[in-house]
Amino acid sequence: MNPTLPSVSLADVRAARELLRGVSIETPMEESRWLSALVGGPVLLKCENLQRTGSFKIRGAYTRMSRLTEAERARGVVAASAGNHAQGVALAAQMLGIKATVFMPEGAPIPKLNATRGYGAEVIFHGAYLDESLLEALRFADSTGAVLIHPFDHEDIVAGQGTCGLEIMEQAPDVETVLIPLGGGGLVAGTALAIKELCREQGRPDVRVVGVQAAGAAAYPKSLATGAPVALDSMSTMADGIAVGRPGQVPFDAVREYVDDVVTVSEDSLSNALVLLLERAKMVVEPAGAAAVAAMLDRPHEFGTPAVAVLSGGNVDPLLMGKLIRHGMAAAGRYLQLRVRIPDTPGGLAKLLGELAALGANVLEVAHERLSTQLQIDEVEVRLQLETRGLPHAEKVVGRLRDCGYQVWE
Repeated sequence: MNPTLPSVSLADVRAARELLRGVSIETPMEESRWLSALVGGPVLLKCENLQRTGSFKIRGAYTRMSRLTEAERARGVVAASAGNHAQGVALAAQMLGIKATVFMPEGAPIPKLNATRGYGAEVIFHGAYLDESLLEALRFADSTGAVLIHPFDHEDIVAGQGTCGLEIMEQAPDVETVLIPLGGGGLVAGTALAIKELCREQGRPDVRVVGVQAAGAAAYPKSLATGAPVALDSMSTMADGIAVGRPGQVPFDAVREYVDDVVTVSEDSLSNALVLLLERAKMVVEPAGAAAVAAMLDRPHEFGTPAVAVLSGGNVDPLLMGKLIRHGMAAAGRYLQLRVRIPDTPGGLAKLLGELAALGANVLEVAHERLSTQLQIDEVEVRLQLETRGLPHAEKVVGRLRDCGYQVWE
């Protein structure tokens, strides 16, 4: 077989679907009226955050592991994962009676860690990023004989993830665009393959498939431009589920063949999308799971409708969720931090706070700074943290204070 062509077929995806009956669930497809209004056409959310283990990963993990020989099962399996693949492997191992060892990066989310252990897997921490954990898992496999269950770079993994694409085409047969979070590439590769091959088989209009990466961990754009997987020198993103420094060869070949575009989104966009999904759709998603919606928020008129945004996972630590909500609210202009200079006279602060009250801005914190060489002798700098109703309101607050003669810095 030509190694540059996809090594997974539609028949492989359909076979995986049969294996997964009674294991994974057909996740719901929910209409999003607020996103539909934003983009000017129907938008649906494919809720893989409601899949067993909280993400799509059980599809590929079970497909791969169910095809192991008895001798391979006896040696056990090993995996590397930031959490979602770990849970998929751990649950599949529990169901198939296989011993599982999982290497996780330091700082992996606690709910993912606890769930993985809860399914019976042994968890070992190694490295700061998934790529480092994966290298250690490879060494473990070489030394123990355990079978490596790669998170994305295997034909069975891609075929299993592709069952998501079969469901999308059945649940939204008139879809024009599908947006999917993209890390190593297993979900995007399998889903895109299933969608494109079904279109060809049925003689129906093509569906545009778009992969969405975090800008701080975007390995695919350079790799696609180069024509082969290229490793990133460094990564920085809150979206641990798609923080992969080098695409796998198997998904890369399928992405190059079937995916129409790869776009990137910022950290602010990810956190804003996460907050809006929680607030408007009542959906708990992790940052990686919000990537497709983040792309729609950034580019509301670039994607044809009906459109489907895949919510790839919902495993997020409650403490991290609190931080992400605050970050998302700040990105949306709901939190505003200002430095304002006022006269150091009685009533100066009261007058400033009165202006803010009249504008409807809620004061969360106030701090005074008097001892600064940048201040005049009769000045005080006040640091404010405000709660506002969004960017337009925040801009109005800043504009009004400046109109009143205050020096204001954001």
